[in-house]
Amino acid sequence: MKARSLLAGLFTAGVAFAGLVSPAAAAPAQPTGVEPMIVGGTNATQVYSFMVSLQSSSGSHSCGGSLIKANWVVTAKHCGTPYQVRVGTTNRTSGGTVARVAQRIQHPTEDLAVLRLSTSVTETPIAIAATSGANGTATRIIGWGQTCAPAGGCGAPTILQQLDTSIVADSRCLGIRGSTEICTNNPGGNKGACYGDSGGPQVKQVNGVWQLIGATSRAGNNNSTCATGPSIYVDTSALASWIRTNTGG
Repeated sequence: MKARSLLAGLFTAGVAFAGLVSPAAAAPAQPTGVEPMIVGGTNATQVYSFMVSLQSSSGSHSCGGSLIKANWVVTAKHCGTPYQVRVGTTNRTSGGTVARVAQRIQHPTEDLAVLRLSTSVTETPIAIAATSGANGTATRIIGWGQTCAPAGGCGAPTILQQLDTSIVADSRCLGIRGSTEICTNNPGGNKGACYGDSGGPQVKQVNGVWQLIGATSRAGNNNSTCATGPSIYVDTSALASWIRTNTGG
């Protein structure tokens, strides 16, 4: 079992999967506007109560996130500070609960941040797994990111997407921090995370219940065309102590 944690800011190696990146974030240049979703996935087969869409005041989607407490969300640092979030729906434009973001705390070195909501929501949070898992561990990624591979090739889907994948050897991802990041497979060589998926959850099942192991960060092959290689996720299990310390235990 590998010990991993979460990844730092935006690295020079790798293409970040943010849709709308805060101007303050030191991110590689990305196409403007909301980008496509998970490439090669399917419409969500269930409502994930913990799934979060980071949004502007007009409701435009920029990144994903995971509800870990009634008023706290985990996401990627490079996503910046959203105006609001929508929680617990498969449709990014309706359903679930909308809450304003009151505070953002970013990790000093990793591509991780937590968002405090101005009000608590009633949706059920997701627990952080004790460990992310060994190579070969079956996982699922979820998001409203780009569904076509070329950068800027399509818009964000309205319906949440999901893709079953797995953890693979760190050697398959360029510039990865093995202790704090997860290298996640691109099944068939053409499926995986894309622009707009940043910050969104990577989960695994433990005794039939979804647990959080990662947050989408960037491409693992420094290619602006999505799903041409494995993706890099910050390891929320490895950084669980920091998350708990900064969200009240």
